[in-house]
Amino acid sequence: ASRSGMERIMGNHRPGAVVRASALGMLSSSCSYAASAMSKNLFAKGADFITAQVFMLASTNLVIEIGLVLIVLLGWPFAAAEFIGGPIMIVLLAWWGATLFPHNITHPAQERLREGSTADQASEAAPGMSGLRTKLSTPATWANAAGYTLADLTMLRKELLIGFVVAGLLTTVVPDAVWRVVFLQNQGIWTSIQNAFIGPLVAVISFVCSVGNVAMAAALWTGGVSFGGVIAFIFGDLITLPLVLIYRKYYGPKLALRLMLSLWLLMSISGLIVE
Repeated sequence: ASRSGMERIMGNHRPGAVVRASALGMLSSSCSYAASAMSKNLFAKGADFITAQVFMLASTNLVIEIGLVLIVLLGWPFAAAEFIGGPIMIVLLAWWGATLFPHNITHPAQERLREGSTADQASEAAPGMSGLRTKLSTPATWANAAGYTLADLTMLRKELLIGFVVAGLLTTVVPDAVWRVVFLQNQGIWTSIQNAFIGPLVAVISFVCSVGNVAMAAALWTGGVSFGGVIAFIFGDLITLPLVLIYRKYYGPKLALRLMLSLWLLMSISGLIVE
């Protein structure tokens, strides 16, 4: 994709760009690691930061396979909640985006990412399908694509290993009684509010990818966590500790922290609204 094309299609967070990013994210159907990498690449290419994060949310929360797994393990109400809560998060992000991610914070991060890009000049070749065919038939295009892939894998391999080990331990070692202590129970509306805000925080330390975390969500549901808390936990695959470390590498510590806190807020509110 050329920078000029990316700026034209996703260079702002107006409704049209948000809808396009949501649709492309749904089609991309990625795990949280791949979605974060693609979102970073879109941002580096000229996409608005908010629109790039919309793409990431749609890529992990509005895809068919997670709906199928939810139906099998938890039932159709959870699948419906996933596809209702995802758009709620996207609308809230687009609505609050300018406040959460002002230009003076996101622009320096975008410039740093662009400085690290080696393929920008090559990607500005002739536009249109003929230009795309030319690029795909050029060995340099495939070499650049492979270079980006290996760079992402090299950056993420430690975080991936940490995440899977922690997820395995938490799933098999921690008993249901512990979750009953962590999540408030039998307190009416306060239970719903507390569970919805704690759910994503549990996801921070219990990484499983955007489809794999449904199994742990089923364990939480069995353990007595509220409906909204379980949904918020499922949304929380994008703020797991390994991914927060990845955001820090991508965007710098200040923007990464703001992104993590903002996503936690959006996930919690969306889970509560869905319940």
